[in-house]
Amino acid sequence: MKQYLYIVQSSLETSKCKIGITNDLQRRLREYNAITGISSDTTYSILFAAEVSNMRALEQDIKNNFAHLREQGNREIYFYNPSLFEMYVGFICASEHFLKKVVLKESKKPQITKLKTSKPSMQERGVTRKDLINKARRVKDDEFYTRIEDVEKELAEYPLKIWKDKVVFCNCDDAVGAGRDYTDSSAFALYFLKHFFRLKLKKLICTHYGSKQDLFNAGAKGYIFTKEGASEMIHTPPNYTGGFEEKESLRILREEADIVCTNPPFSRAVEYWQFLIKSKKKFIIISNITNCVTTAFISYFADKKAWAGYNRVDWYLNPKRVPVSAAGHFFTNFPIKNRPNIKRLKFMPLEEIPDVVKKYDDSGTLLANNNYIPNDYDLPFAVSTRQILNGVLECGYAITYKKQYRPYINGKEKFSRVLIQKV
Repeated sequence: MKQYLYIVQSSLETSKCKIGITNDLQRRLREYNAITGISSDTTYSILFAAEVSNMRALEQDIKNNFAHLREQGNREIYFYNPSLFEMYVGFICASEHFLKKVVLKESKKPQITKLKTSKPSMQERGVTRKDLINKARRVKDDEFYTRIEDVEKELAEYPLKIWKDKVVFCNCDDAVGAGRDYTDSSAFALYFLKHFFRLKLKKLICTHYGSKQDLFNAGAKGYIFTKEGASEMIHTPPNYTGGFEEKESLRILREEADIVCTNPPFSRAVEYWQFLIKSKKKFIIISNITNCVTTAFISYFADKKAWAGYNRVDWYLNPKRVPVSAAGHFFTNFPIKNRPNIKRLKFMPLEEIPDVVKKYDDSGTLLANNNYIPNDYDLPFAVSTRQILNGVLECGYAITYKKQYRPYINGKEKFSRVLIQKV
């Protein structure tokens, strides 16, 4: 006889669900709906079902590991939201007792409201790339927080094998503790909480910075959140505020972390990158889009200790969760396979590049604009952030000057660049 484990939900109690076992899914669903007297106001739907090899053992594993997410009055009822649902499903699918998913015609998928991803173009908003870059440079109060859709878009590009049995450290991202709503977590923490079992992580460690701007309603006192398997713990070391530069945060970075994923404060990026690069740990982080042409960071790109990730990030959330624009980008030291943006680079002989996008500054240095790259030019030439982020350093070119290059044309300073040369 086949064995099944299922997650069922009432249409009138969308904040709860029940995880149960049965040998007959169709019969069990009819039984749930019979309880309501076939009321049109209350219906039950099986949100997820799986065929398993030992339903009682798996049910007990769920009870043991998610005890903190069960109702005190009715121990069969579990708290529900889209994030918790994905965590339950991930745990079930990762179990040794899991065989396969089962789809029922009568089942209804959970109603999950998706965030709108469409946004007006920069032209429609009257904003230029120069405006965004200048705004990113002016950031001093670090009011930007990452959106979950941007994290999901970037991390989906990396192979699953990089996460297996690894400790992920989010040292600038809060994760709420047991008894609170996981949807209040910051984007990186929420991503790893949702996909912990699918990624087969060993451990997730997140730090909460106790600041006046308490975006995630987690309190002004710093703490460390740890998830290992289904076990979760909050620890507050003495006099700990949660800063990435604190002794305990640096100890975790040095001794426990395998991969760092976070959105560090823009205004403290120089200090943050110094700690991160020195740790020699793998990382996927967000930082100012101008880093690759700024003196404090250029050496990391020149020495191949960091390079651009897959995506730029133009939208963030302020402390009131209102979208704001700023120019950021993902950076990493994981290998980038088949970078899509390389196709934007336009390699051609210098003579064929339009005059409007190639200029020489007062020192005689060639300035290549708009993704054009002179493939027959052997001298150093200056490029903008655009060519670096699109992957020119992966195409036989290297940074030759580890400082910001400031071109002048007719005595007027232009955008900062970086000097590269064919190798």
